[in-house]
Amino acid sequence: MTPFLVGVITVVALLLAALGAATTLVGRRIGLVHVAAAGLLELLLLLQAGIAGAALAGGTRLADAPTFVSYLIGVVLVPVAGVLWARTERTRWAGTVIAVAALVVAIMVWRLLQLWEATGV
Repeated sequence: MTPFLVGVITVVALLLAALGAATTLVGRRIGLVHVAAAGLLELLLLLQAGIAGAALAGGTRLADAPTFVSYLIGVVLVPVAGVLWARTERTRWAGTVIAVAALVVAIMVWRLLQLWEATGV
C-alpha cells in the first residue's frame, strides 16, 4: 500500500460524498454520474487490494494481518453495497446512502494504512 494511493482514494471518496450530499440537498435521485464515480472508487480500491495482496503473498508481514485482510475485503465491498442500496432507494435519500458509503471508504483506507505501517513492536 502506498500513502499516495490512499490519498487519491480519499479525494475520490470525498468528492463522491459531496456529490451525494448535494443530490440529497436539492431533492433529486442519483444518476449515472454517481454510479460512474462509485465505479472509479471501486477500481482504485481493487488496485489497492491487488497491491496489498501481492505484497502479502511476497512475504510482507503485518502486526495484525487478520484485521488488515478483513478491512481490505470490507472496504472493497462498501461502494458496491452503497450503490446497490442507493439504486433501490426511490427517494431523494439515495444520495445520502452514497455519501455515507463514500465517507466510510475514506475512513477505512486510512485505517488500512495504519494497519499496514504498524510494526507490532
